[in-house]
Amino acid sequence: MTPQLATRLILHEGSLAELDQEHDPARALPDADVSYARSEEERSIHRRLASAILSREALRRRLLGAADMLAVLIALGWVLNVNDIGRAAVLLVAIPAVVVLFKMSGLYDRDDLHLVQSTLDEVPTLLTLTGTFAVGVIIVKWILVHGTLNGDQVAELWLGSFALVVAARQFGRWLAGRISPLERCLVIGEVERALRIRERLASSHARATVVASLPLQAADIEEVERSEELRDLILDLVTDLEVHRVVVVSPDTDGAHIVGLIRVAQTVGVRVSVLPRMFEAVGSAVEFDDVDGMTMLGIRRFGLSNSSRFLKRAFDLAVTSVGLLAVAPVMAVIAIAIKLDSPGPVLFRQVRVGRDGRRFQILKFRSMEADAETRKDELRAYNEAGAGLFKIRDDPRMTRVGGLLRRASLDELPQLLNVIGGDMSLVGPRPLVVDEDALVLGLDRGRLHLTPGITGPWQVLGGRPPMQEMVGIDWLYVSNWSLWLDVKILLRTVRHVLRRSNV
Repeated sequence: MTPQLATRLILHEGSLAELDQEHDPARALPDADVSYARSEEERSIHRRLASAILSREALRRRLLGAADMLAVLIALGWVLNVNDIGRAAVLLVAIPAVVVLFKMSGLYDRDDLHLVQSTLDEVPTLLTLTGTFAVGVIIVKWILVHGTLNGDQVAELWLGSFALVVAARQFGRWLAGRISPLERCLVIGEVERALRIRERLASSHARATVVASLPLQAADIEEVERSEELRDLILDLVTDLEVHRVVVVSPDTDGAHIVGLIRVAQTVGVRVSVLPRMFEAVGSAVEFDDVDGMTMLGIRRFGLSNSSRFLKRAFDLAVTSVGLLAVAPVMAVIAIAIKLDSPGPVLFRQVRVGRDGRRFQILKFRSMEADAETRKDELRAYNEAGAGLFKIRDDPRMTRVGGLLRRASLDELPQLLNVIGGDMSLVGPRPLVVDEDALVLGLDRGRLHLTPGITGPWQVLGGRPPMQEMVGIDWLYVSNWSLWLDVKILLRTVRHVLRRSNV
């Protein structure tokens, strides 16, 4: 082990692993090449490590498969009302078929590639596949039972199987997370970004933890392919810390220099994730383009087309109209409580910077004393949000009712009126106050291409990021916008509010 590099290693809490004696060290695994190992003892350790990785992944696959079959069984049993041999035959054919269909679509293998496994990300695919499954059942039933399903039955089967599969897969992943040990990660790359990855994993509720960080520069990483000492260092760390996944923080856009590092990690059988700098600007909205054997990335245009902007506005109006009707009684009760609790207006109005820099007045239920804005300067020393933002956890200006409203995020309900008026959207970049917006310069102002939102991509992260990082997250949201992305953010916002993780 190179002494200079070894001294850079950052061990995090819980790094020292206890060896699990239940695994068979002699078990040979197809994806773990141990021929490079320097001793039989080391080969045994690497086999056992690979065995642990494959076991936790196999458990998740089996639970997902069982969840899918159970969901389909319930949906089919309900629609077909199984009471004869012919209809039972449909079940015997359809249930294994749905597992094959999902397998062909990669729904049992994608979790191996992800640090955060999200059923919500699969919803569009599941909606399509369950529709295909319903059509397949119609065909199979016609062949085996000589009858067809009516329109109501087809709709029940499609929507019922879709809802049940989503719920069952969510439960299967939750159960796998509780049964399996945390995924242990070694982060290799720039120290600041490596530490940020650890913070993100902790705030995302991922079933993974960073046990150690090895700060390496581009030249060090490139040397891995030629340096036996560097390879030995990484292999020793993976072995000693029982690492399941190596996360490589790529310092440039090319990535060619990390080939050796990826190969070293793969030979041990651990999983590999790469964080390229390029995707900080383009996000995930890319398409792989094969040009006669040469792989290129096609990057989406920045911002929304006219049709996309119309779709987003129509969605906002439809959801907000229904939402206002549902919460109108709640808003009336809150208004009365505010008036009884402290003197001052019911609504708090503040100038914010909206789309394309246009200013507007944001509406909130007043949660502070009437003179809160005039006392802001005297409290800046207690600011917890970092440069550019202002937030105090236990703000002395807060009223009793205001504290309850903030914890439940009910103070932002009047912003539904801003959405109806067109100044805001349900989801979008957070509208900043004028002095905060003045700190956003240059290309970062592209975040204002979209109408600001009541909630947004960084509000559901579980904590308020620094100003510069918040601007970057908003930029990525604009670059990667889709209607389904808005729906996901809304659903995750509801989850955060219910967990009282208001930002």
